[in-house]
Amino acid sequence: MDNRAEVREFLTSRRAKITPERAGLPAGSRRRVPGLRRSEVAALADMSVEYYAKLERGVLAGVSPAVLEAVARALQLDDAERAHLLSLAQAADGSDALARPRRRPTARQWTPHRGLQWTLDAITAGPAVVSNGRTDVLAANRLARAFYADLFANPDNQGNLARFNFLDPASRRFYPDWELFAGMAVAILRREAGRDPRDKDLHDLVGELSTRSEEFRTRWGAHDVRRHGTGTKRFRHPAVGDLTLAYEVLDLAAEPGLGMTVYTAEPGSPSEEGLRLLASLAATEEAAAPVRRPIA
Repeated sequence: MDNRAEVREFLTSRRAKITPERAGLPAGSRRRVPGLRRSEVAALADMSVEYYAKLERGVLAGVSPAVLEAVARALQLDDAERAHLLSLAQAADGSDALARPRRRPTARQWTPHRGLQWTLDAITAGPAVVSNGRTDVLAANRLARAFYADLFANPDNQGNLARFNFLDPASRRFYPDWELFAGMAVAILRREAGRDPRDKDLHDLVGELSTRSEEFRTRWGAHDVRRHGTGTKRFRHPAVGDLTLAYEVLDLAAEPGLGMTVYTAEPGSPSEEGLRLLASLAATEEAAAPVRRPIA
């Protein structure tokens, strides 16, 4: 992805979201652009219009942290957006080269080391998965494999949650709040694009989704970013019905760029009972599955 184009479109889209009233400026009556003018952002950031215009053309190489912070403050960026702007600046001048994680693996390229898989398997109260910034599910515990049955049932999904979200009709049943999940998936991919603009697999995924899904294409153009860390989500599982689950994402220090997501239900809730039922069903199916013996 072209870093300059990414910077230009990100800053332009953030400027368009800030109204004069929100910035504490008079609205005026002759505005031809949504949001703030470049001159207004420059004034709020205490820099010349010419310099801010240069930044908005995508030229971030060599820009100081103080200038980036001034722009972030003027555009009222949240924490995820600030981090994204910093990632774009680091990519622009190459200062991210040493800090950038090795090429993030796909499910076909990577197998969890045995200690990590043991850790996943030890989590029995809720689904637990390891994924990368492209939303590839790389490893899972038994309950997660049952939880994401629709994801894994369709080989076209390739174990990727964004592809499942936009290209598999089953996702609209699984996600009662489909619009929310769609926005989150795109924002996670957009953040990953800022962190590692040289990721060819990410380029290919975004290209595929943009070509095949107008809904993805529209959201991708919004340039929203998101840090996927903690919260609550609703699901509708085909076997056990509605589930409301809290989630936590833990970065894996030994595997830069990967995170473990663990879902849990409120104790004593119907969702906790639903997870228990799902675990029982998964164990029954696993016990009934034929054992594959090695060929002599």
